[in-house]
Amino acid sequence: MLAVSAALAAQLLAPGPQVATFFSDADDSDQPFGLYLPKNYDPSRKYPLVISLHGAGSNHRLNLRRVFGRGNLLGETDAEATRRFPPLPEVDFIVATPLARGTMGYQGLAEKDVYDTLAEVKKRFSVDEDRVYLTGLSMGGGGALRLALTRPDVWAAVAAVCPAVPAGLEPLAPNALNLPVRLFHGELDPLVPVAVSRKWHRLLLDHGVHAEYIEYPGVRHNAWDRAYQDAAIFRWFAQHRRERFPKRVRFTTEAYKYRRAYWVEIDGLTPGQPASLDAQFTGPNQLDVRTVGLDGFTLKLEGHPSYDSSRPLEATVDGQPLTLPARSPACFRKKGKGWERGRYEPPAGAKRPGLEGPIGEAFAGRHIYVYGTMAPGSEDEIEIRRRTAALAADWSTPRGRLLVFFRVLADNEVTEADLYGSHLILFGNRHTNLLIARLADQLPLELNPGAADYGLVFVAPAGGRLVVVNSGLPFWTGAERAQRGGFGFVPLVPRLLDSFQDFILFKGSLEHVIAEGRFDRSWKVPPEAAARMLATGAVKIR
Repeated sequence: MLAVSAALAAQLLAPGPQVATFFSDADDSDQPFGLYLPKNYDPSRKYPLVISLHGAGSNHRLNLRRVFGRGNLLGETDAEATRRFPPLPEVDFIVATPLARGTMGYQGLAEKDVYDTLAEVKKRFSVDEDRVYLTGLSMGGGGALRLALTRPDVWAAVAAVCPAVPAGLEPLAPNALNLPVRLFHGELDPLVPVAVSRKWHRLLLDHGVHAEYIEYPGVRHNAWDRAYQDAAIFRWFAQHRRERFPKRVRFTTEAYKYRRAYWVEIDGLTPGQPASLDAQFTGPNQLDVRTVGLDGFTLKLEGHPSYDSSRPLEATVDGQPLTLPARSPACFRKKGKGWERGRYEPPAGAKRPGLEGPIGEAFAGRHIYVYGTMAPGSEDEIEIRRRTAALAADWSTPRGRLLVFFRVLADNEVTEADLYGSHLILFGNRHTNLLIARLADQLPLELNPGAADYGLVFVAPAGGRLVVVNSGLPFWTGAERAQRGGFGFVPLVPRLLDSFQDFILFKGSLEHVIAEGRFDRSWKVPPEAAARMLATGAVKIR
């Protein structure tokens, strides 16, 4: 029945370029993406799919033209080019170009939109799971590298054009061992220096990645005009298929959110600290595994050509030999300085998948902004509180409109469905906000009510979802002067959220941070940060 429904939905769409939407459960909105369907689309066939990510200030419509090599006409502005789709070269691919809210850098909510777009296309059309490709230009090029390196087993190949690469991505370069990468850049690029792609090409090659690099002499930032000319990128993609069961998997991550790659799954790590696993078949049913910073992992080997479930598995983990009986789960957990068979489970109350932070994770899914109505609170004071929450929920700027539709509620308007179906962004303290008062005993930090010149922001788990509390000064106070990093073209709120860890305490403005960092695995403040907080007299630590 589902296959019939998908076929009928596809038949309603004409071949060629168009705009489709998916429903986002993050803010109950329809979000657009560009879509190309090949001529004579046949739902009984499996088609390759290209996901293409746009650059800063661009959109899904322009990007659908770009990836086919159809740039602006001479003298045509982006606004004019957005209004229509020109005839595109015919390719036997499905192509999807997410808006991803606009200019957000493909982290947080924008990253979720990319994967939601991918899921929507696979639901509605017949997609070959082993021929799903990723490309992007400028901001989208950096986004393509980030998405490819955090979830390398989703993609069959990735092509990044003049990529504006997010800071700190270098430790993930080994993850591309089984993922072909092609980089493009203009020699005279004034916005993203050519040194970026040169460095990444060398880095990938040093890690044994199949990486290619094409540099265009005399070309500035518009390297996509050459890289995508005559739809050439589709011919390169067509050479590659995803390898579902590579002989060797290398995978590094700092988060449970990105804990799976190919036949490897990480079960125990410290969020915010790099953890890595290098697993390789040395013979039939023989594995050598090297780990750093792990407490547990699982190998999902069913279907691997080097594995026979009817025979014991001989594994060497960090030099320690372990034999697993036939047909037993390949689960391993740390025991003292060594390893033993068995599944690792995080201790009660510890960080775990879906509840690990950092602050930005609460904003990356469904969430609501809640201001307080408790006394002391005149009508004017409560209106000021409402405006503060509304400012936090408005991620757009005059130069950068983002397609977000977040709810802002008073604490006495929040329903039980809201409480358990959304992450909560709470403003105020236990004396001004009913929900902070209700959750206070579960929260690791509290700002003293008299500390009016301080700002405290932290994330914590409560009732199976994340809660962010902002007490005192709003989290964006002094942000423009603080220069906390990130891409300057991304609007202030999402840029700030990407810079936060689990907690931050500042005095006066973000220019004067007292303490910030990650909670430990048990959601406790590390001793050094705790000492700095307590020295102010402004914070209570539980």
